[in-house]
Parts: sequence; structure tokens; C-alpha cells
Amino acid sequence: MTTRVLPASGDPDLARAMITLVGQLPGLEPTRAVPDSVALLDTLGALAAGNPADLPEVVLVHEAIGPMPALELVREVAMRFPAVGVVLATADPTAGLYSAAMDAGARGLIAVPLEREELGARLAAAAQWASGVRGHLGLASVPPDTGPLGRLVTVSGAKGGVGATILACQLALAAHLHGPDPAPGDPAAGGGGRGVALVDLDLLGGDVGSYFDVQFRRSVVDLAGLPDISAQVLAEAVFPHETGLSLLIAPAEGERGEEVTEDSTRRLLHAVRARYDTVIVDCGSHTSPPGATAVESADTALLVTTPDVIAVRAVNRTVRMWDRLHIRKPRELLTVVNRHGRTGPVQPQLISRITGTPVAGSVIPAGFRELQDAQDSGRIQDLDPRGAVRRAMWALAAEIGLADAAAVAPPGRRKGKRP
Repeated sequence: MTTRVLPASGDPDLARAMITLVGQLPGLEPTRAVPDSVALLDTLGALAAGNPADLPEVVLVHEAIGPMPALELVREVAMRFPAVGVVLATADPTAGLYSAAMDAGARGLIAVPLEREELGARLAAAAQWASGVRGHLGLASVPPDTGPLGRLVTVSGAKGGVGATILACQLALAAHLHGPDPAPGDPAAGGGGRGVALVDLDLLGGDVGSYFDVQFRRSVVDLAGLPDISAQVLAEAVFPHETGLSLLIAPAEGERGEEVTEDSTRRLLHAVRARYDTVIVDCGSHTSPPGATAVESADTALLVTTPDVIAVRAVNRTVRMWDRLHIRKPRELLTVVNRHGRTGPVQPQLISRITGTPVAGSVIPAGFRELQDAQDSGRIQDLDPRGAVRRAMWALAAEIGLADAAAVAPPGRRKGKRP
């Protein structure tokens, strides 16, 4: 069952940090943050007036929210919405404040800056309490998910033209054909269960459809304005490709990408992950609100670069920006080197030192001739399996756990001495 958490903070940076951390915790789903006490009470009141079961299980309130003093706000929420657990975030978690917060009706107190493990524990305790109250009051609960959410992997380019889209396509193909075998009793482990989806969130000029020669009237934008994305609605927007992949492509009219917001992206990704074992998202080379939402929610976030000074500088800018905006910390990214040459001056170790990010062990060599026919024909799935580029990309899929390492090994290769 998914626990909904409503962040409430007048500090935009803290609100984003709340959303990011909550989104990374299993079983928790952040809703859109509210900036002050008036907006919080209005939001909860509107939800309660419709269907009380739509209320979030937990509200995470920052002590400096205003204009109502935080303890008064906690008391007001506890009195008007008794089935909502309140956790108070404070920079000074003293014993006296803890006692006052509990007296006001809070279900927990947490220190700022937020730590993931502590936050998870406090929210889980508040959610468990809220669930018990709702059961006692006879309120309908949120329908449970049919299974665990699928794995989300994002692929972003440090700059345009570094090969992020081709990599996203090949990772999806590798995951579909050679995903790891499901563990006993785990219906969502690996590619072979509910399938693999490839989502194009490069909304201004995404090329996933072109690489697979797909012309389809549905796109990501068709799901943007929907408050609820059912399995049937999602199926109507997805293109079932001959490779077995499910493609959710970018709009043909790039300007329509503005219709996709952070909230709609979060709903979209949740719906896709509920349907597919593995979701690969091409986020493009520019940090848009939808792309940032995907990156901060991802289980694995890849940042693709080429081994040249301009691209590595772009990696550095992107990494620092994502860190400042609390999208993702440098150590939580994996930089992938594309078009690598063994004799070039910019090597993976240097890139790691400059950017502060780990670099994938599977580096991808330059191979323009190898790529050209598959690209020009719109059949990226026909990339030569014996070629160095595809082998390296599929080795990366194995390295990050999307594909079985033995299955994607180069054909005819054996360890040991030659006969």
C-alpha cells in the first residue's frame, strides 16, 4: 500500500528536499508541496469534502511555515483531520519541543536538515498510526498496488549529441531480452515479467520514436492532464513495438511539452512503474521540470558524456546544479563515458575526479560506422550484436543490473586459454 505524504514548507529548497527524499523511500509517495498554513488547511479541507479517503496519510510540516505558528497548525490539523498524521520538522529538536509537539497532536518530530533513514522511520510510524485511525473510523483506504513498483532508470545527456537516446534505447532492449530471472515469489524482478517501458521525456525534441521508426498520435502529453492514470488509459497511450518494448514517446509538437508538469510527471511515472518491471526514461540534455522529477525519483540515474573537455565541463555544471536544487547528489549519479578512446587525454578516472561522480566501468567506444545504418533506417534494434558499441552498451545494462551478465556476453567468448 502506498503512503501519501504532503510536504508543507515556505522554503522552496526545503520543500524540494522533502519531495526528493520522500520519493526515494519505498512505499511512500509525495504529493505537491504547499507553501503556508492557509494553503495546507485549504488543501486538506477540499480533500475531506470530496472523499476523506483521498486525504494524505501524513503531513510533513516545517516549523517556520507561517503565518500560523507551527504548534497551532499541528493542533488544528489534528482536530479537524484526525486521520492524518503530522510530523513536525525543526532545526532545534529539543526535548521541550518534542513534548509540546506531542501535546499538540503531532505523531513525530524530525531534525532539519533531513536524513533519509530517520525520515523514513518517522513517516512510517505516523502512517501506521493514521492507518489504524482510518480503520477505526471506517474510512476507505487507498487501493493497494497490484505489486511492487518497477525499477526506474533515467538516462540524461550532459549536453546535446553525446548519445543518451541511443543508450536509453539499447538499455531497454537489453533489459527486455535478457533481464535477470525473477526471484522466487517476486513477480516484478527482472524483464520477463510485466515487461519494459521506454519513456521519452525529452519533450521539446525527443527522438525515441525516430530511432524505432514510430509514428503514433499518442504521446506523454496525452496523460499530462489526467488526475488518475488507469491501466487501460496507459495502454492506449503506449505504442507496443515489434521488439516487445512499450514506447511512450514525446509529442510531435515540442511546444506541447509545456503541458507536462512536475505533478503530472510524478503521476505518470508511478502509473508506468506499477505496470512494468523496468522503466527506462530518456530525460534529454536539458534539465526540465519533468526530467528533474524523473531523475530525483530514479533508482538509477545515468549521466552520459563524451571524453572531451566541453562535455565534461557540461557534466560538472549539471552535477552541481542538481546538487544545489536537491535533485540528486553527485555520489548518487553514475556517469557513462561514450565514444571513448584509449589514447585520449580525458579518461574515466579523470572525469570521476573532476565531477565527483562514480563512472561506469563499461565505457562505450566510438563507432560511427557501426551506428549509421541502424540510425538512418529507424531500426536501432538492428545494431550489430557483434559490434563493440552494442556490446559495451549491453555490458552497461548488466553492470547496473538491468540484464543478466552471462546472457549479454559477446558471442563465442570463453574464459581460459585458447585451444
